Amino acid sequence: MIRPAPGGVTLVLAAVLAGCSPSKTVAPEPKETPETALDADTSASNIVTVDVGDGVDPSYGATPMAERVATLGLLNKRNGVSRDIVLKPGKAARIGDVVVRLRACEQTAPWEQEHYTGAFVQVDVAGSDKNWRRVFSGWLFKERPALNVVQHPIYDVWVKSCAMTFPEGGPNSVAGTGLSNTGEAARSSAKKSPTPDAEAPEPTAPAIAADNATR
Repeated sequence: MIRPAPGGVTLVLAAVLAGCSPSKTVAPEPKETPETALDADTSASNIVTVDVGDGVDPSYGATPMAERVATLGLLNKRNGVSRDIVLKPGKAARIGDVVVRLRACEQTAPWEQEHYTGAFVQVDVAGSDKNWRRVFSGWLFKERPALNVVQHPIYDVWVKSCAMTFPEGGPNSVAGTGLSNTGEAARSSAKKSPTPDAEAPEPTAPAIAADNATR
């Protein structure tokens, strides 16, 4: 009598069980719906460049970038001291061994549904070897500070404001109150038709008969 080896029985049994067990289908995880425009995917593959053409201002008359003023907050985590830094785009400020540079600042227009204030900031810190290293470069948002943060053990930077103006009433508004500067109704410059003379006498019967005779 031939006895099968125990190991062979184990392998055969495992193969049978593997063939009989149903395969599990892993369902894909549902993607979260972005809550706001800032939560949406902003990878390079999803960015579309739009040509607005010559003579079209995409900022709709807002303050030019070079004239905007941003206020940034800088915190030293070692001593807990914070200070405000006021910069225009293209300017930088050095405080000790940290340099904060502002590239741009922006805020949504008053007529937009959601309001955000952001700034493109670059932070350079000098190390113990006296070499400067860039520890952050990107957009920071006042209303969503956790969206992008300066990850550094000593310094933290955040956005407090971006001073800029927009045209009143929206990008497509046209002044049309119909009032002059004095508050009176503006008068039309079009030529008016002559008004009938109320005192002119009505034609008499002989005048009407004579007019008919000449026809």
